[in-house]
Amino acid sequence: MKLLLLLAFALMIRTAPDQSKVICIQPLGNVNREEIDLVKSSVENFYHYKCIVKTALSLTNDILAGSKTRCEANRILAKYKSGEITLILTEKDIAVKNPDRHVNEWGVFGQGDMPGTTCVISTFRLRHHASNQLFHARLIKVCLHEIGHNLGLNHCTSGDKRCLMNDSKGAVKTVDEEKVFLCAKCKKQLCEDGVCL
Repeated sequence: MKLLLLLAFALMIRTAPDQSKVICIQPLGNVNREEIDLVKSSVENFYHYKCIVKTALSLTNDILAGSKTRCEANRILAKYKSGEITLILTEKDIAVKNPDRHVNEWGVFGQGDMPGTTCVISTFRLRHHASNQLFHARLIKVCLHEIGHNLGLNHCTSGDKRCLMNDSKGAVKTVDEEKVFLCAKCKKQLCEDGVCL
């Protein structure tokens, strides 16, 4: 019982976001407000950046991939790149070219500039065979992963399956095995880049 009370107290004491560090959340198309709020609070609690939610933008034809059924992630990144760190959130499926697999449209959970200022996350594939709780856990981890790239983190090479910077290689199972956690190696790299958690 004492341990549970201590854990509950620890969860209530969260470091306030640094007001000088800002991440913008940019909804693209219709995005559920509950999911936006979840991403906002998760990013603020993990990276200690203040999050500002911008007005939703409409999906446009110029960001569609060749099939016209999904969006090209790199077109989204190029179109909405700015001087601010921006997490673009969409419910539309997104894809990238994958020359290793000889595929022009490889569906992805997210894509982020590394280092850079822009990342895009799609909820589309994260919902696959997922309860609301599992979907929300996946969404949080993928958002934190892509922002990690923006802040300069590569894919994790520590071998720690819990680290959220592992390369999922398109497998949601990898995301499910991860925790909202950075291994010591990734934490150290992030701190060397000026973001100490």
